[in-house]
Amino acid sequence: MSENQSQHHKSPVVERKKVSIENSHGEKLVGILHETGSSELVVICHGFRSTKDRIPMVNLAFAFEREGISAFRFDFAGNGESEGSFQYGNYRREAEDLYAVVKHFKAEQCCIVAVVGHSKGGNAVLLYASKYHDVQTVVNIAGRFDLRRGIEGRLGRDFEEKIKQCGFIDVKNRKGKTEYRVMEASLKDRLETDTRAACRSIPPDCSVLTIHGTLDEKVPVEDASEFAKNIQNHNLCIVEGADHEFTKHQSQLNNIVLHFVLKRLRSSRL
Repeated sequence: MSENQSQHHKSPVVERKKVSIENSHGEKLVGILHETGSSELVVICHGFRSTKDRIPMVNLAFAFEREGISAFRFDFAGNGESEGSFQYGNYRREAEDLYAVVKHFKAEQCCIVAVVGHSKGGNAVLLYASKYHDVQTVVNIAGRFDLRRGIEGRLGRDFEEKIKQCGFIDVKNRKGKTEYRVMEASLKDRLETDTRAACRSIPPDCSVLTIHGTLDEKVPVEDASEFAKNIQNHNLCIVEGADHEFTKHQSQLNNIVLHFVLKRLRSSRL
């Protein structure tokens, strides 16, 4: 049994510390490193207008640390504690943020065993896998396949005409308070991000797992089947009764992700 394998049979001593990493735009990305002493590391990405401190990011990090695997959950630029301004689109830039994180930990002699993304973070890890072929295990939790869907619900039916006239659309809550502003360039970024092409560019030696809940109220479960159709080396897991954040299915989600990553990890060690 190797030293790394033996770590899984004892409780690791974990140090949790805040780490800042500069992205390619000079912005500091802030994250929490769950340091177990293992060189093996999983990077966890949050979704739209979320942070590193929300479920399921926190629970996944704790699940990995219990297995003796280090984990890093971080805020994309313009979210949470990270620098930069929030943007509605930024799909490719978030993949670049992830690249900056992977590059940083590789320089620290870490082995990135998997990248895991929830919701929009699922899109980020898939875009990453299509461009940077250096991580062979990818987990997409409730990512959106068709990026054109879901826009009308947030921005209104005439969103394209309105944004051309004004240059932006303010998204307001039920009380009429502006929550965030969508700029024309940001909307264009989303509309021009080709998920199908990205999925088909993921090499066959990269194994992808898509997990989706049947009661997801934000991204239709049908999107999960589209990922399965367009990614060469793909595994699909549908969780009956789970919502978008897997609120009542956190333990089940953790077990599914761990099983997939650990299985891939064991095979790579042989």
